Amino acid sequence: MTLSMREAIERGGFYPALVHHTVTEALDGREASHQIVHVDTHFDMEEVHRHITVLVLADDVVVVAHLDDHDLEADDGGLHQPAAGSSDTVARISTEVVPVSRIRSLILSEVHRHPDRFVPERGLAEVTLNMHWTGGARFETVPAECANPDCMADHGDSGTWVPEDIVLRIAATAEGDTAVDEARSFVRALRRACVKYAR
Repeated sequence: MTLSMREAIERGGFYPALVHHTVTEALDGREASHQIVHVDTHFDMEEVHRHITVLVLADDVVVVAHLDDHDLEADDGGLHQPAAGSSDTVARISTEVVPVSRIRSLILSEVHRHPDRFVPERGLAEVTLNMHWTGGARFETVPAECANPDCMADHGDSGTWVPEDIVLRIAATAEGDTAVDEARSFVRALRRACVKYAR
């Protein structure tokens, strides 16, 4: 069963009304055809942090939305004290509308269970989606090496430029087979749109 965008966001369960409203505004009247809703949870000491990333394909654009929440005191440096009975959490959400024609790279990596007994109908263990469009990247540096083992000079740093606009890993054990299937369906639809709107 294919979920609508609203159903997929509600299934994510992370401020669904806010996320749906923000994504709908970014779509600006366009109709969503495929989406990925990915909720990531990690633990930091005694705190639980969640983030939600939503990718929505609507004809010739992809809307990328990301939301996370923060403790209000940590967010404003302790300058604001919430009123009694009010929430002490703020949510920060960002959106970007990416024309499909600007997408430069779309990579889907699949992990198959028991590849020796492969059948097309069997679900995947996980998928990882890499999507690049703006040239945004991380730059990883390490000290430059010298071939002379006795050299004591500082040769500076060397680095690697790694484009990374969106990287999502979706595992069946964490999010379920349906989420993995939806991710594959999104990528197939986006590949077709990339060919259609290529410049």
